[in-house]
Amino acid sequence: MSYQVIARKYRPQRFSDVVGQEHVTRTLANAIGQKRIAHAYLFCGPRGTGKTTIARIFAKCLNCAGGPSVDFADDDSRCQEIAEGRSLDVLEIDGASNRGIEEIRELRERVRYAPATSQFKIYIIDEVHMLTKEAFNALLKTLEEPPAHVKFMFATTEPEKVLPTILSRCQRFDLRRIPAALIVKHLSQIARQEGVTIDDAALHAIARGADGGMRDAQCTLDQLISFCGMQIVEEEVLSMFGLTARGQVLELSRAVLAGEIEPALRQLHELAQGGKDLGRLVSDLLNHFRNLLIYQVSKGDLSLVDVSEAEASALKQQAPTVTTEALTRIMEVLANAEGRLREAPSKRILLEVTLLKAIQARNAINLDRVLKQLQSLRDEATVAGLMKPAPRQLADPEPATTVAPTPRPGPAATPMVSDAPESVPTAVEPAPAAGNSANTTVSEDLAQLWARVVAAVGRVSPFARSYLLEAHPVSLTKQTMTIGFDPEFADHLGLVDNSRNRTLIQTKLQELGYGELQVKFIQAEAPPNWIHPGENPAPEATAAPAPASGEPAAPAAKAAESKTPAAKPSAPLDKERFQNDPLIKQALEIFKGQIVEVRA
Repeated sequence: MSYQVIARKYRPQRFSDVVGQEHVTRTLANAIGQKRIAHAYLFCGPRGTGKTTIARIFAKCLNCAGGPSVDFADDDSRCQEIAEGRSLDVLEIDGASNRGIEEIRELRERVRYAPATSQFKIYIIDEVHMLTKEAFNALLKTLEEPPAHVKFMFATTEPEKVLPTILSRCQRFDLRRIPAALIVKHLSQIARQEGVTIDDAALHAIARGADGGMRDAQCTLDQLISFCGMQIVEEEVLSMFGLTARGQVLELSRAVLAGEIEPALRQLHELAQGGKDLGRLVSDLLNHFRNLLIYQVSKGDLSLVDVSEAEASALKQQAPTVTTEALTRIMEVLANAEGRLREAPSKRILLEVTLLKAIQARNAINLDRVLKQLQSLRDEATVAGLMKPAPRQLADPEPATTVAPTPRPGPAATPMVSDAPESVPTAVEPAPAAGNSANTTVSEDLAQLWARVVAAVGRVSPFARSYLLEAHPVSLTKQTMTIGFDPEFADHLGLVDNSRNRTLIQTKLQELGYGELQVKFIQAEAPPNWIHPGENPAPEATAAPAPASGEPAAPAAKAAESKTPAAKPSAPLDKERFQNDPLIKQALEIFKGQIVEVRA
């Protein structure tokens, strides 16, 4: 006898022999037992999963002696004719070769005749999606109402190409890819019957390369026997088909998760030099990370993943080292590379870049988390600024002397200048300028105090300072400092008037010697003589405003001017100031950015 390949020699002859498609074989067996046999069936699924094989077995069950029956005899002549493809009542048609309307018209003429020796006349059309639209339409009426003795069985790998009018007239069965464990078990049985010695690693490599197709796995085993003889090891399987060893895939995935760039690129170099299929390598990596993601989400349920013992052990080790979000980002990078790999002029360079991106994706931070971290850092910086005074800058002049409140005129009314530490006034009020009321002008001392407050706030929060530059002081009493915004800046009230900014200003006033004052924001027009600090910064006065005595503050101011040099004006917003801010530094470090423009 001529040699028969393994795929034909070990082709299933009964429903019980079919591997991995129990949901289909059980339904068909029950239909036969209940005598609920339809007139048309459609078997869909990937190549090599048993579509045509199941159609032949179903034809045997229908036309066997004493049938329809699932348990037919092995020596039944009708079943043997069907298995050998020489039955007159079971016709197998190739849809790719007989796809025209003329062939379908001929089929419609033949279905009228009764079967020769069997109970049913069965038409098995393989790759039925290859039929033309006209051929499908010519088959519609016959398919919907065929003679009682006719059964149609269609097989296709692309059911989406079959017309909906055809699909609606058939019972559809979707065959799935066969799990690798079942392929390994079936190939092991075939190897024993053939007298071939093959290790488990080689069997798993064959099953991995078959991608769920039993016929592909059987053809590969047949080819390996011719190549290796009666003893097959994993290295020969990998070298023959360009596959990567499972251990190498696991080691490469470990390097990616650990962020080890040099070992990952070195291993990729070794695989490329060994002639491995880089496209298959990306698919293997993507499948491993998918298994790792499912393992994490299912909390260690290995029944949801199709892996070997070595892979299961690797999943247990790698699961605690990475988060679900990081795995998702890594899989997105690999999936993108898998789609671009076919058209890439240099697959190796693309894969090297992909590994670097995958490692970066492993260490990336979610944007929402970054925003939360920035918010927490801002709160911590504000609290730190409230807990302790800002340090004096190196460029500041010598410690300013404090001018005591000017006493009322009398015999002993002489200016008093003290070098003692700054004292806290008991009552503070702005002295109105001569000829103007307090609500139409701002005293010079109050303006200087406001400039110092804005500068002190800016050292802690440049953002708060940028809004306060548009404000002006309205009044200062023993209990309250009132701050106003012009109507054109009224929208700033909602941004500034909050407990954090009020507490910040209160603290800075306390540091300047004004006790515990309340801060109040209102909408009020700026006095005619008012100049915003951002437009023409006022010097930081070293003397406190005049006490609440109603006396002019000129003598004290003159004494201060004669005692201390003029303070430097408040610096406008610039890049250098923002770069020194702790929040800005943290943001630049996280986002790897740089300041391009500063706007108040």
